[in-house]
Amino acid sequence: MAAVVAATALKGRGARNARVLRGILSGATANKASQNRTRALQSQSSPECKEEPEPLPPELEYIPRKRGKNPMKAVGLAWYSLYTRTWLGYLFYRQQLRRARNRYPKGHSRTQPRLFNGVKVLPIPVLSDNYSYLIIDTQARLAVAVDPSDPQAVQASIEKEGVTLVAILCTHKHWDHSGGNRDLSRRHQDCRVYGSPQDGVPYLTHPLCHQDVVSVGRLQIRALATPGHTQGHLVYLLDGEPYKGPSCLFSGDLLFLSGCGRTFEGTAETMLSSLDTVLGLGDDTLLWPGHEYAEENLGFAGVVEPENLARERKMQWVQRQRMERRSTCPSTLGEERSYNPFLRTHCLVLQEPLGQGPGPMGDDGYSRAQLLEKLRQLKDLHKSK
Repeated sequence: MAAVVAATALKGRGARNARVLRGILSGATANKASQNRTRALQSQSSPECKEEPEPLPPELEYIPRKRGKNPMKAVGLAWYSLYTRTWLGYLFYRQQLRRARNRYPKGHSRTQPRLFNGVKVLPIPVLSDNYSYLIIDTQARLAVAVDPSDPQAVQASIEKEGVTLVAILCTHKHWDHSGGNRDLSRRHQDCRVYGSPQDGVPYLTHPLCHQDVVSVGRLQIRALATPGHTQGHLVYLLDGEPYKGPSCLFSGDLLFLSGCGRTFEGTAETMLSSLDTVLGLGDDTLLWPGHEYAEENLGFAGVVEPENLARERKMQWVQRQRMERRSTCPSTLGEERSYNPFLRTHCLVLQEPLGQGPGPMGDDGYSRAQLLEKLRQLKDLHKSK
């Protein structure tokens, strides 16, 4: 049923979409009081978001492509606890790893490294839709790995680049981001494993707190606490100043191209605060996400904001990329502000279809959190297969 509604919303415009979205959300909202609290949103939007683009003819149809099974897609609390707190989760990860290696012997996507002034960022496609990364100081021949979930693929890239791995940066504990920590840290004796002590990152050697900086050669990488997806989730910001280039954000499961992660271990308020932390960074910051979710996320964004011209243009580009199995990363934070609904909770164009009119709660942060929660509920109902 959700797939039919999503397809209809993609083709509709204006008030028709508002009625469809309100119908979906009325069934997903826990009680009438929480609905009323979102009504204050319509009077609190930023002026720059009120202008709506001219409607486009339906020239481009969203046709989602089948992705590999996501172990966290349709989980309950029992499965989540087993996945994160017992060895059953590790065994499941190993099974996913074997299947992905057989299905994608050269990786699920074709990636292109970015080379700056003495710094190289190399995306590594792993599992069915994950990305690991190597951040390389090309002069010192030193490398940092971000979320090395497939140690075999990461090691192959290390050998191909002829660099020494000195650090692993882990955004969070989930096995599809941390599964390679053990093998790589054992293989590279001086390699340090960084992450949050609150998150139970496997084989952690160097705990990090908010705003801590990891220095490797010319690389200056700052950890930012962004809880919500997990209690201790971190993102990592590579400072662009030392190499006179753009800063790079390695966002794990906090932020994707046109999407955000599920709130497994936090509240909507917590996730909103974490997203606002990212919004405080510069527009030219490159976004390197933990998953290849672009096509599905932009399809969902078309449900809640079908007349967004920036989204339409990005979707066309993404579909051309994915037809050739090319990676869609990086985007920029400036781009994300224009089409990512989870970063646009202050915009009237989203508040009108998702809100229910003025309500008793006037606090802006709280109201935006309620809208973020509704967006996440709708995203969970959205079916792309």
